[in-house]
Amino acid sequence: MNEVIHLINEMSPYLLLGFFIAGMMHAFIPQKYYSRFLSKPNFKSVLYATLFGIPLPLCSCGVIPTAMSLRKEGASKGAATAFLIATPQTGVDSIIATSSLMGWPFAILRPFAALITAIFGGSMVNTFNSETSASSPTPTIENKHCCCNHEHEHEHHEHEHEHEHEHEHEHHEHHSQKFSDKIKSALKYGFYDMMEDIGKWLVVGLVIAGLITVFVPAEAMSVFRGNTILSMLLVLVIAIPMYVCATGSIPIAVALILKGLTPGAGLVLLMAGPACNMASMLVVRKILGTKTLLIYLASIIVGSIAFGVLIDALQFGGTIDFVSQLSVNSNSCEDHNTWFSWVCTAILTLLLINALIISRLRGKSHSCEHECCHHQH
Repeated sequence: MNEVIHLINEMSPYLLLGFFIAGMMHAFIPQKYYSRFLSKPNFKSVLYATLFGIPLPLCSCGVIPTAMSLRKEGASKGAATAFLIATPQTGVDSIIATSSLMGWPFAILRPFAALITAIFGGSMVNTFNSETSASSPTPTIENKHCCCNHEHEHEHHEHEHEHEHEHEHEHHEHHSQKFSDKIKSALKYGFYDMMEDIGKWLVVGLVIAGLITVFVPAEAMSVFRGNTILSMLLVLVIAIPMYVCATGSIPIAVALILKGLTPGAGLVLLMAGPACNMASMLVVRKILGTKTLLIYLASIIVGSIAFGVLIDALQFGGTIDFVSQLSVNSNSCEDHNTWFSWVCTAILTLLLINALIISRLRGKSHSCEHECCHHQH
């Protein structure tokens, strides 16, 4: 039970951060940005989504609402998948922590592996999905009307230009009000709309991930020794469904490598553990479809094994000695329950209750009132 509570406390700050980022992106980034850079199912959209996601300090749960927000705003399936693969594996915090515990070679190869794997996965999703830019989930107003109302838009633009100076003073006068409205919109979208959409699947996935984390301890992976593909596959079987964030996976990987696991198998844990878990898999299947989920998992598996083999080749070929650069003080980054994590857990719980229970009760209440009024009439 203590392990489950610790797991929830560890995840809650990242989840709240992810929902907040999703809301801010929805409110402050114009929709035409997604339409222009991320909506087309091509290589550029996948690349932009990957580069955008790598430095963000979001874990495999915190990235879920942000990625789903990108999708709902018009990003292609490939771009959303690339963002889901790249973001949880890295982040400025985990890169710094990796360098301190595992040395700079690991710290450099880790985000590079995330970059290549995400681009591969996103490109495969675009290749095997017959999605077009016109079939994005939330097409922009410009796409809807650019052909049939071109003249009207031109006249409207001229009209706006004539009154630009007239409304400039009014714009500055109400600027702060508009900013506050955007903040309210961001909070509502991130902490209510997004939670209402994916909250149920998130809770189910986190419960399953928590049970797996409790009943499959990290020490169990230490038995998979040796430089073989089989050992990496066994690590994958345990790492994929189990929740572990990019930073939290580092001391586990260090401990396992020091016990005899190869550096390549350690990288498999660093990539596959943060990149997906039961929560992310359930949400990806619901929002992006089963085919995308299979490509998403295949990309992580193939990418992590490929780079694991590369690191072992560098290690045993004498090119780079990854093991000698490991820090024996792997417990220095061990997470502890703090008052901040408890506060985040309480806030997350209240928000989920509001989005999943109270909102449904309100909906049923309004529905009953409507039926009663209709029956009286």
